[in-house]
Amino acid sequence: MARLHEYEGKALFKIAKMPIPQGDVAKTPEEARAIAAKIGKPVVVKVQIWAGGRGKAGGVQFAASPEEAENVAASLLGRTIKGLLVEKVLVEEKLAIDREYYAGIIVDARAEARCPVVMFSTSGGMDIESVPADKIALMNVDVLRGFRIYDALNLANRLKVPSPHISQVARLMVGLYDTFKNYGARLIEINPLVVTADGKVLAGDCRISIDDSSVIRHPELGIEVARESGTPPTELDKLAWWVEEKDLRGTCYFAEMDNVLAGEVFGTIGFHGMGGGGAMLGVDGLNKQGLRVANFADTSGNPPASKVYRAAKLVFSQKGIDGFLLGGFMAANQEQWHHAHGVVKALREEIPKRPGFPVLLLLAGNKEKESLEILREGTKDLPARIRIYGGERVYDTVGLAAEMKEMVLEYKKEQKKTKEATHAGI
Repeated sequence: MARLHEYEGKALFKIAKMPIPQGDVAKTPEEARAIAAKIGKPVVVKVQIWAGGRGKAGGVQFAASPEEAENVAASLLGRTIKGLLVEKVLVEEKLAIDREYYAGIIVDARAEARCPVVMFSTSGGMDIESVPADKIALMNVDVLRGFRIYDALNLANRLKVPSPHISQVARLMVGLYDTFKNYGARLIEINPLVVTADGKVLAGDCRISIDDSSVIRHPELGIEVARESGTPPTELDKLAWWVEEKDLRGTCYFAEMDNVLAGEVFGTIGFHGMGGGGAMLGVDGLNKQGLRVANFADTSGNPPASKVYRAAKLVFSQKGIDGFLLGGFMAANQEQWHHAHGVVKALREEIPKRPGFPVLLLLAGNKEKESLEILREGTKDLPARIRIYGGERVYDTVGLAAEMKEMVLEYKKEQKKTKEATHAGI
């Protein structure tokens, strides 16, 4: 899923005629000052990052004047908060909050439901998971019937929302559902849904995640990679998504990682996995051997060889990797010879550039015998440290990670000798 920033979500709320605080997004301290001056009263300056708990981390601050807003923005922009670089801030009017509610919609994918679920709570500002059941009202929505104003009124009335603002709360919930439906969201929420001291009801904050399949229908959202991530997409992430968009056969998931390890790091591995959970066990095994994993790639769902090849090329495109692991830590029902053909083509292009490079290939499952033969034949003349395994090692994440470490240490030692000889003019 692709997550929108708060200011992007509120722009969609504005289209749905949902009430939001007065404000705008700023990329520079000077822009923040101009927005605060236009608002003409105290403001709140909020960092725009894909992370919760911004306030506790110092990412939400108040300013009484345009000058102060400029100074606050200057102190936030360029900072790293919760591991994320702050590139934009949202400057909004400071609200006189009387009470806070919560409204949200998710997709319940269980067989007995398979529908949107509208949630409303009188305990806003908290994690919805920690709110007592008697303070949450839920409604499963028939997508053909939709979500009507009287449904919203019933939810609000069930939790005894005071009559002076119950209609405003209900209209806001209907707008929330319309936005959810119109943009193909998987999750949408307002937390807090604010009631001000003078009786106005506004969306104080928002979170929206768009379904991958909906992104292509909404180019106006400017989503570059249709996956939620804690960090903005890298150039390789964008290329991987381009591969995915152009070929729907199977999966080509790729994400560069900031995989920081405690203790000594012996090398960095380009990781090409299969089957999500099993692949993650492979990453864990490498980490325990002191090997940093540069990326997480996953080609599952029976992709063609061309798609596997492109994924492998993305893995090799990363600078500073000391080894390549094809981690099929599962007995896959997909035809593994597609993986074998795709990986062999990538290796034949990449290995001659890096003689002695460590390569560990693990494939298990459908067409395993034929696939292993393709790997052996296709790599037998390559100048690299190549080890190939099948189903007999599919669960041996510890042993294979240890072998990878052994090859990496040998390779780095060899590289060091070559470099020293070159400097000595030998």
